[in-house]
Amino acid sequence: MAALARSVLVTGSNRGIGLELVRQLAASPRPPQHIFATCRDPKGPRGKALQELAAQHSSIKLVQLDTVNLPSIQGAMQAVGYHLKDQGLNLLINNAGISSHATLHSLDSQEMLDVFATNAVGPLQVVKVYLDLSGFSCLGRCSPVGIRNFCHSWSQGREGLSCSRAAVINISSKLGSLGLCLRVPEAPMYPYRASKAAQNMVTRCLAAELQDKGILCVAIHPGWVKTDMGTEQALLTVEHSVRGILTVLASLSQDNSGAFLDWEGNSLPW
Repeated sequence: MAALARSVLVTGSNRGIGLELVRQLAASPRPPQHIFATCRDPKGPRGKALQELAAQHSSIKLVQLDTVNLPSIQGAMQAVGYHLKDQGLNLLINNAGISSHATLHSLDSQEMLDVFATNAVGPLQVVKVYLDLSGFSCLGRCSPVGIRNFCHSWSQGREGLSCSRAAVINISSKLGSLGLCLRVPEAPMYPYRASKAAQNMVTRCLAAELQDKGILCVAIHPGWVKTDMGTEQALLTVEHSVRGILTVLASLSQDNSGAFLDWEGNSLPW
């Protein structure tokens, strides 16, 4: 079986789904040549599990990336470009996110803004910086480290969309589905659910804008997973969820561009 992608970048990879994505990618029979495991403080105490994992696999590169901080995103791109040289980045997995159980009574505006910044604005900002700095708007005349490299990778996807060519995968949630809103027996969770609905719209817009450039864009619901965010009451183990996600990613094609799928590949209503 071929590798899912030659190079993969995962945001929020120091715990939960992000950490397990890095773990399973690195342990796969045909692992990516480069796995860029990013989080806000990869060398700090919260990155201990990620540090231990990177020590076991030379393919894992730890990169500092705070998805709500523009200079941090730009610095991460430079670090990734240094490693990739002339190969380019194939797969970006926007996994970083935060939760909120705020109700109408307990909600405050700053909490709403903070959750939106991480869950909706952050993934879009990461994509925007990588595309801007990869040369989409300045083909043939950009010079920063890594620009021609990224450009080559993204453009070759025009022959057919897939994760092995060029893809943006946004880890979403069915709690952001407007169609399922009244059928999901959860607390209102206003900031989280609204931010995920916004992220889903971001995915749809990216898919429409980037398909002709050869970039696959898909939203994935990982299920209710036993993580710090999902709690021990969740139904799925993180290992099971991520195994399903990676199977789905390997099967994606141009027919799935702009889709909202769950970890088993089932379509979800927007």
